[in-house]
Amino acid sequence: MRDSRTARQWLDTKTAAAAAPAATEAPRHSDPRKRPKTMARRTERKTPKLRRTRVTAARWSTSLISRVLERGKRFHGRADRYGAFDAIAEKIENANPVEILQKAVDNIRPKLEVKSRRVGGATYQVPLEVPHDRQVALALRWIVDFSAGRKAQPMAQALSAEILDAYNNTGNATKKRDDITRGAGQPSFRHYRW
Repeated sequence: MRDSRTARQWLDTKTAAAAAPAATEAPRHSDPRKRPKTMARRTERKTPKLRRTRVTAARWSTSLISRVLERGKRFHGRADRYGAFDAIAEKIENANPVEILQKAVDNIRPKLEVKSRRVGGATYQVPLEVPHDRQVALALRWIVDFSAGRKAQPMAQALSAEILDAYNNTGNATKKRDDITRGAGQPSFRHYRW
């Protein structure tokens, strides 16, 4: 059925409602379910903020704790790191163990590495530059892995020995770096990188 009002009365009520202030109306998209949909976009990975420790505020030193964890117990990682730093301080007089760690990591960071690329059905080993974060991650990983491989010593002593080896450009981590960069140093398939 039609509305009993005339067209003129109906139009007057609509214009009066439009002229009234819209203070009682909610904002257009206040409900998150009614917001316009947008496509998901890939965002850059946020690097986690590392905690400051009592020895230093150096990021690599804190990251070393996270890599040395024993069954997820942060206490064991801290004890091993502090023990390693104490052993380094005993072996080298008037030396800051954090600076020695940083110099050791700088010595064994790989600048180039080889990645596999498929081009035209064939797989080529292409040398690529390593991003800085990955360089540090690889260096710390090698130090911790080769320290764990020294079975005859406690972890703190093995860690200090491996850090000192890397500081002096000797030891297993340096050999690993040399192996990786030797393969990447050949200019054979450099033109395939992208």
